Amino acid sequence: MPEFALTAHATAPVEEVWKLVHDPSRFPEWWQGIETVRVGPDDVYTMWPQGYPDFPMDQRLDVSPGRVTISCLVSDLVFTWELRPDGDETDIDVRVEIPPVEAHRLEAQREGIERSLVALAGLAGAAQESGR
Repeated sequence: MPEFALTAHATAPVEEVWKLVHDPSRFPEWWQGIETVRVGPDDVYTMWPQGYPDFPMDQRLDVSPGRVTISCLVSDLVFTWELRPDGDETDIDVRVEIPPVEAHRLEAQREGIERSLVALAGLAGAAQESGR
């Protein structure tokens, strides 16, 4: 199964990063390619990719201490986000698993997640600086 892992550093405490990572309604603020999210019951939410208003994609959200796993119920991609404290700041790890039938999306997913990590770290750091 194709996969990759990336790490970024946020100049914000784990709590600030966690606010963004565990709440699907906040994903469009930092996750590249996500235009809209509708939170559903329990652990399922629906995401619409940018530019595809007629293509809802249900996702399963599994939250555990310091870890969020998102499984796409349409394309079977799995995103695992883990947060590690680094003093008053945070290291963010993400691992993406792509099923063989979706292997052609590997590079595009890697590029999108790299941009998303930068946006996530920046947003968390800005929230920390503004005292939100």
